Amino acid sequence: MLAKRIIPCLDVKDGRTVKGVNFVSLRDAGSAVELAGFYSSCGADELVFLDITATVEKRDTIVSLVREVSHTISIPFTVGGGIRGEEDVDRILSAGADKISVNSAAIRNPELLERLSQRFGSQCVVLALDARSNPSMPSGYEAVADGGRTPTGLDALQWASEAEARGAGEILLTSMDKDGTRDGFAVDLTRIISTNIDIPVIASGGAGKMEDFLSVFTAGKADAALAASVFHFHEIDIPELKRYLRASGIPVR
Repeated sequence: MLAKRIIPCLDVKDGRTVKGVNFVSLRDAGSAVELAGFYSSCGADELVFLDITATVEKRDTIVSLVREVSHTISIPFTVGGGIRGEEDVDRILSAGADKISVNSAAIRNPELLERLSQRFGSQCVVLALDARSNPSMPSGYEAVADGGRTPTGLDALQWASEAEARGAGEILLTSMDKDGTRDGFAVDLTRIISTNIDIPVIASGGAGKMEDFLSVFTAGKADAALAASVFHFHEIDIPELKRYLRASGIPVR
């Protein structure tokens, strides 16, 4: 079994890290740059930076902040939010990011995934798949866009499979039902996606305790697990989490 990755997420608005429940009711969690540096030094395997209002505000990702974060850390760094085309990706990678994530732009123009993977390599292209429970969908889950604001009519598993075929190298899978609730990851959703595609799946949304990470790695078959507020507010510290996972038989870095 490959080592599982633990990934903090910085949801950034106006240069500050924020966290809410189901993507609303945001509260401040501190400086994005300071938090990034802290996570880089305390054992995080990667970092995800999401400019959470760039898409709905129809503006570019804050490249200057990306550059400042990249100079602060020594771990792989994924950036998403407001990415609409190759020029956006070029700017973000040039500012120091290792990977980019796309969501709404790829839903509206799936060929974007092909263009990005051909130009930058599939290892740089992460599909951010926000999914919400919908019993009318074949998998039971629907992909949503615009930070969960817009239903798409796309089945989450079918979209994940199409994204893989079009060149995405990884899926960042967020349960909109679980986001910020601390009720545990969406294990069923994660398993449905991870066992039906061949690229890595990062589980996101719902982490509240260390046992939640164990569940999503075992029953959920996730390759990595992402969390925000439980790390930001030191309810779970990454070194302690890794010790717990190792003791539970989960290989971690």
